[in-house]
Amino acid sequence: MTQLNKTPLHDLHRELGGKMVPFAGFEMPVQFPLGVKKEHEHTRQACGLFDVSHMGQVLIHGPAPAEALETLVSADIVGLPDGMQRYALFTSEEGGILDDLMVVNAGDHLYLVVNAACKEQDISHLRTGLGSDYQVEVVERGLLALQGPEAATVMQRLCPTACEMVFMQHGRFEIAGIPVWISRSGYTGEDGFEISVPAEHGDALARLLLAEPEVEAIGLGARDSLRLEAGLCLYGHDIDTTTTPVEAGLIWAIGKPRRRAGERAAGFPGADIILHQVEAKDHTRKRVGLLGEGRAPVREGAELFSADDIKIGVVTSGGFGPSVGQPVAMGYVAIDQAEVGTQVYAEVRGKRLPMTVSKMPFVTPGYHRG
Repeated sequence: MTQLNKTPLHDLHRELGGKMVPFAGFEMPVQFPLGVKKEHEHTRQACGLFDVSHMGQVLIHGPAPAEALETLVSADIVGLPDGMQRYALFTSEEGGILDDLMVVNAGDHLYLVVNAACKEQDISHLRTGLGSDYQVEVVERGLLALQGPEAATVMQRLCPTACEMVFMQHGRFEIAGIPVWISRSGYTGEDGFEISVPAEHGDALARLLLAEPEVEAIGLGARDSLRLEAGLCLYGHDIDTTTTPVEAGLIWAIGKPRRRAGERAAGFPGADIILHQVEAKDHTRKRVGLLGEGRAPVREGAELFSADDIKIGVVTSGGFGPSVGQPVAMGYVAIDQAEVGTQVYAEVRGKRLPMTVSKMPFVTPGYHRG
């Protein structure tokens, strides 16, 4: 049996009564005694603290790291201002998505956050793709996400200068003498902060945050329902090597300078296939949001059918949306069934449940844009 890794907050999770499960090679809390639904609601109403230390944190040093990284991702990294963060996609030569990641311009180097399940392959991909002129350094740090409408209220007490940042801004700060890297971002659709902390200080920082009256510990279960309501993709489920950015509805992650008429057009793996789909709009399927009726959730893997009983797609993420008050899902459907308002049917235990193609996100985002 493979030994599971532990995050710097492992002992704290146990102390708080976290129900621990294997996840991406780590032992992680799926929920705390509050329960998934209440954890979800608390994050939407006040503030939740998530341990995301299983994610990979990587520094890239070298002569021109932004230009170099653009050979592997479709985003505009060269145009990313100092102290800002951007969503990016590693693409394959076939046009598929190898992983999604966050990239920070940290001045003389780049700081990347990659998915836990793809961490090893991403690091290998970076080292091979960037070559010997670049140092790809994996940093062993904790990563905490403070999320919810009261996140800024909490941060104002502990690190008021971090509250001056806007959505997707990044900076270096101190909290109670602990040096931290903070971005104003997250995975819930709410305002919030992701805090990278030296591993040896992770437990102390988490306890400090949890001591604030607005903050509750939140597990993976609510993290998943929150990001689903926010219409955010989960790698390996909603996006993978078989989906292109265009099919996934992530055209916005292809920077304008990287498109056909841009000053640094293409130059990333699979660019010909992906940019052809952008222009010709000849892809045959599309990721859509789906709203169900009643209370029965529609889970990942449920097949989708048209009104005339033709199989048109599959659900990639689904559950009950506590904030929406009804079942929510996302999945891929044939392009002619992708228009908002189209009624489709999900097969669940031999029954066909009606669902309506919906705009995403399912909730109004609370991002602090200034």
